[in-house]
Order: sequence, then C-alpha cells, then structure tokens
Amino acid sequence: MSRLHSFSALRLFPSRNLTRIQKCPVAPLQLIQRHVLPRQYIQRRFNYNVPFGPTDNMPLAPDEPDANKSPAEAKAKAKKDEQEPPFSWGPTLFKMFEAALTTFASVAILGAVGYGYTVYYKHMVLQKIEHAFSPGDPVLDLAAVDKQRKAAGGSELVDDEGHRQHWVLREEQELLDAIVSGKLKGQYHLLVGEKGTGKSSMLIDAMAKIDGEGCAMLEAHADPEIFRIRLGKALDFEFHEDNIGSLFSIRGPRDASALLDVERAFNKLEKVALKRRDRVAKPLIIIVNSTHLLRDDEAGRDLLELLQQRAEAWAASNLATVIFNSDDYWVYERLKQYATRMNIIPILDLSKTKAITALRNYRVKFRNENPSPKILEQVYDMVGGRLSYLSRVAKSGDMLKACSEICTMERTWFLNKCWILGAEMDDDVMDQQKYASAAMVLAKALVDREKEMEKIYDPVKGHLLPQMPLHEARQVMTRADFIQDYDSINVFTIDSNAM
Repeated sequence: MSRLHSFSALRLFPSRNLTRIQKCPVAPLQLIQRHVLPRQYIQRRFNYNVPFGPTDNMPLAPDEPDANKSPAEAKAKAKKDEQEPPFSWGPTLFKMFEAALTTFASVAILGAVGYGYTVYYKHMVLQKIEHAFSPGDPVLDLAAVDKQRKAAGGSELVDDEGHRQHWVLREEQELLDAIVSGKLKGQYHLLVGEKGTGKSSMLIDAMAKIDGEGCAMLEAHADPEIFRIRLGKALDFEFHEDNIGSLFSIRGPRDASALLDVERAFNKLEKVALKRRDRVAKPLIIIVNSTHLLRDDEAGRDLLELLQQRAEAWAASNLATVIFNSDDYWVYERLKQYATRMNIIPILDLSKTKAITALRNYRVKFRNENPSPKILEQVYDMVGGRLSYLSRVAKSGDMLKACSEICTMERTWFLNKCWILGAEMDDDVMDQQKYASAAMVLAKALVDREKEMEKIYDPVKGHLLPQMPLHEARQVMTRADFIQDYDSINVFTIDSNAM
C-alpha cells in the first residue's frame, strides 16, 4: 500500500486506534471499508455467502485486466470482442412487426368468423320465421282437425274437398274463411262473444281449409313472459337465446322485459311479411286467441297497445292481418280508443230454428236417432242457443238430463259468487258483500225489465233476454268497477253494442 493510503487511514481513525491499525495484518484501506459498509449490507451479503472485502474472488472492474487469466486467454477474448458485430435495431424491429402482424391476423380472423356467423344467424332467424307460416300448423295438430271422429266411431268428419263437415255451420264462418285465406285485407278484426259460442272453433276451421298456410295462432296469457314464449313458439323465434356470438366477443341483445322481446319478434316478422307480400301478394294471418286473459293492469294494457299498434300498421300496408279473439268487453273498450281500421265481429248464440236444426242433424247423423220436435224444444228452452251447451247435450244419451245438470251447474256458480250472507255476516266480508249485493241489484233490475217487455219469446228467434245499456247498469248498481268483473266470471254479458 502506498504512503498516501496509509496517511488517509490515519486521518480517518482516532489516535487510540493507531495501535490496532499498526498491529492489524490487513491493509488500512480494507479495514476502513469494513467499518464504512452499512451493517445491513454486510449482513445481507453474509447471508448469501458473498464476500464483502477486496478479496481475490471479487470481480474486477471492466477496465481492469484479469490477473488470473493467462495472456493467451486475454488475447483470445480481445479477438472475440473484435469479431462481434455492432448492435443493430433490425432484428428487434422485425420481431415487433412479426408480433403485431400475428395479433392483427388473429383479430381479423376472429372478426371475420364472428361477422360471418352473425350474417348466417340472422338469415336463419328469418328463414325459421318464414317456415313457421308454411303449410301445416301445430294448432291444427293439437286440435286434430283431420282426425276428429264421430261420437260413436266411423269415418272422418272431412269431406272430399278437405273441408270439415259440421253438425252446425254458423253464418260468420264464411266471413272468417275469407279473412283467414287473405281475400279480405286492409283491416284487423276483433271477435267478441260469450264463452262457448264457437269463436275459436271457427278460426281453427278456417285455418284447416287452407292447411294453415300463412297463418300463426297463439294463446294469450296474463303473464307477459309466458305470452313472449308462446309468441316465439308460434313464430319459431328463439329471441336470440340460441345465439353463440359471445364466443366471438360479439355482444348479443341486452336482456330486457318481455315487452321488448315481443317488439323484437315483430321486427323480424315484418321483414318476412315484406318478402312474402312481394312474392305471394297476400298478408300473413296472426291470430291472438283468448285476448281477455291479459290482465287489465299497466303491463297488460301496454302489451295490448303494442299489439294494436302493429295491427294498425300492418293492416294499412297489407303486410299482416291480426285477429283478436276475446270473451270480455273490456278488450273492445281498450282497443276502440285508438282504433281506425278495426272491424268488430260479434258472435252470438244460435237462434231457436238453427239450434233445433243442429240438434236434429247431429242426432240423426252420428247417433242414428231422430228426436221428436217436443224434446228438441224442451232442450232449447232449458239451455238456449249456446253452442257449447248444445254440443254437450247432443253427445249425451239423455238430453233432458244433461240440460238439467247444466242448469244446476250454472245456478250454483252464480250463487257461489253472488250470494247474500244476511244481517249476521262478519265485518270482514263487507267488501265481498258489496260485490254480491251489486250483482243481485242488477239481476233484479233485469228481471223487472223483463216484466215490462211486450214479449219474451219469439217462435223463430227463441228467447228474448232483457238487456240495458252499460251506463244504465252502472247507474243501477251505483258502481262502475264491478260490471267488468261480472263479465269476466260470466254472470252478466256485455256485447259489442255495450248492452
């Protein structure tokens, strides 16, 4: 060690340590480095078994020659360093370009496949909806139109022309046949009538005559979600539930309410109707059966308004004809508010002449029995011209007994709904008794009006039932909200003329 280093070491240490430095076999600079190094640094190097002094194992500075290497090795290393090419950005840029090109190709392939799948899926959706209006319909299969048999067995109730042979043929059947076949267009229609008058049967018969071509029929429901599912079944539309576009990072339609799904289905249906109008020049037929099952609340009214808006637009452009079938009057009240192209088709009970003729034809043709006119008149006097009752009686072995059972059943239904409990009733049933007493007041008013009628029976038409306008009925009951419930439970009936 030089004298300068020794002098520096003497200046850094106090005099009491000079003796230790003189006696220490280690160079003063090494001793100074041991004291100057932080304790944590020394401890860390000790833990990893790394020397912390200027020993022979410490690597030298880059510019210092390696003392352990021979001159030949040092010369070979220097020659190797001279032969190494200088640093260049070319390979780095090429690797960057290669990585970018690979990423772009992957994204491009994914996008192309996703776009192709989307185009294919949309095409298949329209093709499936168009196939839903091809000949044949699940409604006809469920109704077994072409397989309906006689009551006692026998041949099919279908003639050579493919039309059903009815034991009673209504006057409205010809009109419905023209509507369903597409001959009458430019309007949408509302069938209004009591339960059991044959509305749904006539619609199914009209569909059967054209084998369901261009027709789709669905049953309404109080729950909009179930209505959505039934609409999708009728149109063969899955509401994008079978879409796998998420595999290609393509976001499908967002989840929303059932009303929005119905709107989407109608958008697809409109595209199919446009193509069909140019090719066939006939509108599609959409039949919404049992429309009265929709709830008269906010959700039900919104759904009915959506259906009416589409019916109005499609009727104006001859794209589709919508047919609503309802048992209750409130549907007509709701639709009439915005109706401009709506046609009302009231379906009433059969007259006496038609009812007796239908009963006789059925018994002769399917039971080989010719009942007397007296029995047929007794049957009509007991059950009237309601088609569902006549069908039940005509298939029964004892017609008069079947009529008595029907009368007992209807009487029990009315009393269970509207019976007065008396003065000793509990206070908790006050609301229900208001409902029942209003029905009894209206029934008494109709009986009083029947007594004032000139005649209550016509030899041709049959029974002439008493009736009053809807506003007078509400005045008699002093309530305006109960009459709709009475119509729903079939205690009283409101026709399309508000009578």
